[in-house]
Amino acid sequence: MNKNNVEYIMEFIEKAVIFVILISTITAISFEILNMINKLYVELADLLLLFIYVEVIGMVRVYYISNKVRMTYPLFIAITALSRLIILQGKDSNPEILIYEAGAIVLVAIAVIILRLRYIPSLKPIEDVDEIPSKSKSKKK
Repeated sequence: MNKNNVEYIMEFIEKAVIFVILISTITAISFEILNMINKLYVELADLLLLFIYVEVIGMVRVYYISNKVRMTYPLFIAITALSRLIILQGKDSNPEILIYEAGAIVLVAIAVIILRLRYIPSLKPIEDVDEIPSKSKSKKK
């Protein structure tokens, strides 16, 4: 096998796994909707779970289009999952745990803000500022 065949096989495996994730997510959405219909009741935790599924579908869509996963998608999923966890625990849980989970949400939100700041032109690094000059570059100066 040459390099092109291996790359093709790896790309096919990536696409196949992403497709399995998409089908699994759609199946989970269907089960969740059927569960809400059977209960004849919709809770906030159910809606947050559906929102997590929509974020996963968005992440799959972006990956299919650009072959890249934006770091903000998993972070938004984490924030939503932590919020759902807080809601599911109810009022009887330990208040310290609630503070820790809220702190985790704040930390992830700060990470999202930091990732968004990299798009501000004045905060982008100056070219070659973090590179160690090679001997050939230093001799030319």
